[in-house]
Amino acid sequence: MHIVAEYHAHKIRPSRIAYRVGIDIAFIEALIAGEIEAQRFPRLVKYYRAQRYRQRLTESAASTGVTRYELQQRIEDEYLREVDL
Repeated sequence: MHIVAEYHAHKIRPSRIAYRVGIDIAFIEALIAGEIEAQRFPRLVKYYRAQRYRQRLTESAASTGVTRYELQQRIEDEYLREVDL
């Protein structure tokens, strides 16, 4: 379930998750739809999205000046849109 949540947080399609991990696609789609583990799975996805946000901000430190600022703004905007979902 952790791996599915992490891949889902990274915006990987359920069919690709099933192919990469070797898990039944019906199980993955049920997790995402909230039919299975309706309490736990969204918390895991939220955790992995926050982790991805921090990782992307850390990676953006390699850029400088305006490029860095614009990249950080785009990362923050994407994260805030994901959190609202």
